Amino acid sequence: MLNRNAEALFWIGRYMERAENHARLIDVHYHLQSEESQTQLISDAESKDQRLCKWGRIVDALGSRQAYEQQYGASYTEQDVVHYVTLDRDNANSLVTCVNHARGNVRTLREKLPSELWDAANGFYLWLREKQQSDLTKESPHQFFGRIKEWTALFTGICQSVMPRENEWHFIECGRYLERAENTLRIMQSVHASKSASLSFDDYSMDHEVYPFLLAVLRSVSGYQAFRRYYADGFSLDSIVEFLVLNTVFPRSVHFSLDELDDHLRGIELQEKQLRIAHDRIIRQVGKLRAELACLEREDLSFDLENAVTGRLLQASQQLGVTFAHTFFRMGEVSA
Repeated sequence: MLNRNAEALFWIGRYMERAENHARLIDVHYHLQSEESQTQLISDAESKDQRLCKWGRIVDALGSRQAYEQQYGASYTEQDVVHYVTLDRDNANSLVTCVNHARGNVRTLREKLPSELWDAANGFYLWLREKQQSDLTKESPHQFFGRIKEWTALFTGICQSVMPRENEWHFIECGRYLERAENTLRIMQSVHASKSASLSFDDYSMDHEVYPFLLAVLRSVSGYQAFRRYYADGFSLDSIVEFLVLNTVFPRSVHFSLDELDDHLRGIELQEKQLRIAHDRIIRQVGKLRAELACLEREDLSFDLENAVTGRLLQASQQLGVTFAHTFFRMGEVSA
């Protein structure tokens, strides 16, 4: 089951989670743009430059600046960036490409996976491939990207409800939660950069300037109501960063994602001794990262003005992906 099949399963989880993240990442920038227009934070001339800068940060968050500029040049307009991230088939990590890859991997494993998973992945792709750039403007962008999140939720729900808790299940979930940890950190960095570009970090109070940025990041991870349960009206940069990094029960926090990754790694059953040794090594690596999180205090995150903590966590999560590939896969056969 290992090697090609394990890699296909792992990347099914990653691709579907990545597709959802693309929708969330763009949606948070629409929220920021909308809130800024309502509160009139900046002048018209400055607003145009700021919007272009923010759309460019989406590409940076995906690590695709060089590839983007080869196709579109250095102009980061809303139309170009949204097309590149969502519907550009020449972009190996666009939303439509991720869904297509996930669908292809499900198709190669149809004899091992519930038929409902194929129906969901295939339906998602067939719906998305018919979309044009104009469709994003005809309807509300929030509705379009909300529909993307509904499709990914359908796929995830089917996995949760019908898959036997065997190796296939654990590999998909490992991919999902590793991708989720990285995605939450990228969204935090993106909003951090947007805020620092126009506002001072000296004031963490919930005033008319800071509030839109803090509300947008919570909306981007569907965490607004959950956050209010823990912090009531205590909106501040440090409380939101603490919530998204250290909260142990919110499903999109870094801490929760790493806990789930650890559980699913331990659930993988292996027969070969060498694989078991490598398997134990990656479990220890995840354990070290979880221990680092456990040692973090709120103050460590509050004064992380240069994004050093979240940057280090993102780098460690990316290294976990490399270690996972070297442990279980034949490199380059299925993954993108």
